[in-house]
Amino acid sequence: MSIPSFGVGTFRLTGQAVIDSVRNALELGYRAVDTAQIYGNEAEVGQAIAESGIKRSELFITTKIWTDHYASDKLVPSLRASLKKLRTDYVDLTLIHWPAPGNGVEPAEFMAALAEAKALGLTRQIGVSNFNIELTRQAIDVVGKGEIATNQIELSPYLQNHKLTAFLKEQGITVTSYMTLAYGKVLKDPVLAQIAGKHRVTVAQVALAWALQLGYAVIPSSTKRENLAGNLLARDLRLDAEDMARIALLERNGREVSPEGLAPAWD
Repeated sequence: MSIPSFGVGTFRLTGQAVIDSVRNALELGYRAVDTAQIYGNEAEVGQAIAESGIKRSELFITTKIWTDHYASDKLVPSLRASLKKLRTDYVDLTLIHWPAPGNGVEPAEFMAALAEAKALGLTRQIGVSNFNIELTRQAIDVVGKGEIATNQIELSPYLQNHKLTAFLKEQGITVTSYMTLAYGKVLKDPVLAQIAGKHRVTVAQVALAWALQLGYAVIPSSTKRENLAGNLLARDLRLDAEDMARIALLERNGREVSPEGLAPAWD
């Protein structure tokens, strides 16, 4: 099994907004949907999926375990609750959302519980999110090499994370890029705008195509159907070596997300 290269994200979307976004995405041809317990929208995501009429076997659903549920006696029950909300017997991928160092539950405990969830058939694949190199190593030590399907991390032309992505590639772990548009900041970038003009595409398509060409999976979100459709076209855009080299120079360690108490010491 592998991670789909293109999916729709649902971060910060709730209520009717997330129902409409997922419904539009599925109608446009998306088949991977990313959610999380802390987003508070699993039930709405489940509703949109159920109402789509698309066969479960054609979909790839990801959710993430929140820090409150990392203990060995809480993780599996919390995932069962997520499955009920999502109206499915299993998810395709379950991630540990943040390493949350010092919250009282060590990686050995929550990774073992995550492996148990997989053994029980509640999730097809397991992975992590926002883990640095050292914590990813610790996770591998618990579940075994080849068991971690992805590390979902913040990545954009402004935060290229070369050290971590090289390590993940070395380990055969797929990189999933979130915040690929840096909260929309890259949309105003003059270099990306020039590249977009050259190819007659949008800046968002350029940023997403950049990530895809580096071998990363992407999960952009939008409440607008036209943006969801436009984002999908990034799969057909081929940036040339000059484009990629120019984007490489945009690196500025522009991290947007690093919550205290949840984030690790970044590489």
